[in-house]
Amino acid sequence: MKKVLLLLMVFVSAMVLQAQNIQTHYDFGKDRGYLTTTIEMFKPDKTGNTFFFVDFDYGVGGVKNSPALAYFEIARCFKLGKSPFSWHGEYNGGFGQWKAGTASGAYSISNAWLTGIDYSWNASDFSRGISLKALYKNIANTMDGKPNNFQLTAVWYLNFAKGKMSFTGFADLWREKTAFGSMIFLSEPQLWFNATKKFSIGSEVELSSNFGGMDGFKVMPTLGAKYTF
Repeated sequence: MKKVLLLLMVFVSAMVLQAQNIQTHYDFGKDRGYLTTTIEMFKPDKTGNTFFFVDFDYGVGGVKNSPALAYFEIARCFKLGKSPFSWHGEYNGGFGQWKAGTASGAYSISNAWLTGIDYSWNASDFSRGISLKALYKNIANTMDGKPNNFQLTAVWYLNFAKGKMSFTGFADLWREKTAFGSMIFLSEPQLWFNATKKFSIGSEVELSSNFGGMDGFKVMPTLGAKYTF
């Protein structure tokens, strides 16, 4: 596990040279109290756009001296002509570790492959925008052995107060059999005060239902800082 974590950290170090921002959040939700770092990039081009992020959680599951969880998402959209629609392809996956006394172990976050249609709208000055996605989601190692599922996603951004404030985030709703039901909801709205063009402070609130092994609806806020490259 340590070798895998080292290789992933080297990979992320190479990517950060091209990343748009890096974030650090302290999660002070109930029974949380740990740090997360996020490396995030969004890059539009002539044929569409590419987005990825990598999360590292620290101090989770009794692990204190290394990242306890690593999670990766990468997505690519290809424009469909001059319309506001795009074809969307995406991969999600990750792994983690835990420690309890002298016992320890590792686990994986099952690979998921997504594809579907994206509709995007942006204001002419790019002060605000939204993207709506309807996706087929193939998830490995599901509890019911059925990999074929779906996901609905919304992603948004809003810059206001002459660019000093930003409201961003996403919301996902997908089907996946768990011990608590067959539908999972996850949203992470963020509010940032842009102290400079590169440095921001703010907060993220994780809103979830039946996500991450937790039963029912949960609200978990963070306090964060962001540096934009």
